[in-house]
Amino acid sequence: MTFGRLLAAMVTPFDADQKIAPVATQRLIEHLIAQQNDGVIVAGTTGESSTLTDAEKLSLFDVAVQAANGRIKVIASTGTNDTQHTVDLSIQAEQCGVDGLMLVAPYYSRPSQDGLIRHFLAVADQVKIPIMLYNIPSRTGVNLTAETVRVLAQHPRIVAIKESSGDLEQMTYIRAQAPQLTLYSGDDSLTLPVLSIGGHGVVSVTSHLVGTQMKAMIQAYIEGKPQQASAWHTTLMPMFQGMFACPHRVPNPVPIKYALRKMGLDCGTVRLPLVEVTAEEAMFIDALLTAFSTKEVVQNL
Repeated sequence: MTFGRLLAAMVTPFDADQKIAPVATQRLIEHLIAQQNDGVIVAGTTGESSTLTDAEKLSLFDVAVQAANGRIKVIASTGTNDTQHTVDLSIQAEQCGVDGLMLVAPYYSRPSQDGLIRHFLAVADQVKIPIMLYNIPSRTGVNLTAETVRVLAQHPRIVAIKESSGDLEQMTYIRAQAPQLTLYSGDDSLTLPVLSIGGHGVVSVTSHLVGTQMKAMIQAYIEGKPQQASAWHTTLMPMFQGMFACPHRVPNPVPIKYALRKMGLDCGTVRLPLVEVTAEEAMFIDALLTAFSTKEVVQNL
């Protein structure tokens, strides 16, 4: 099965006291639907999952399911580095009515490949909804190998993987060894390359801002128009790179939250230990948004 081609890794809206903001969350989901996202990942990395309590995550899942109202898929990010905790939270998320789960590889403890297999299967055996694996070695300290993914893909509820290793060779092997698994790029800038090796779509941060354009790029590729898709890819690349560089490496979701505020969609600030953009970074993002909205750029799209 598939959750759709374009999935937004949704930020978590906070109010002025840095509490969960339900109304702002509903407004954000309406915006993401308007940006042609097919689904949202709630309480993932972009959603500042490491600073959210279980109660806050479950509240977000409830709000997202109600706001989406069946129009887009809602995938709950419930993975932790504690297997039993992940099982418990996943069961509770399922009870909220989400469409699926996203499970990150256990971080910090750096388990063996056998440990990874047993971790994910422990969750898959306890829920009835589809699961997306999430491989992001730069954050977890462990890589889900293609062989491990092949084993996990044999479970009927493990249906997709978000690949954020940046390793196209590994992704190619995943497609070869687990062709039944839906492959999503976890990096906006690799969306088109991943499509070219048999990937299905992307879990995106910048689709908060340019989802419509990203959907057009994906659509052009699947309609057999590679030159048009390539033109979109080239045009969107400054946004893909800029939202993570600006002008120095700035951790996600700091830049995207600032950009949303500049667009008039206030989702609050980030929680510590993340901090807001500096004046220099703000100027970079302002210039990036202005450049992308100019007549010349729009005409090139």
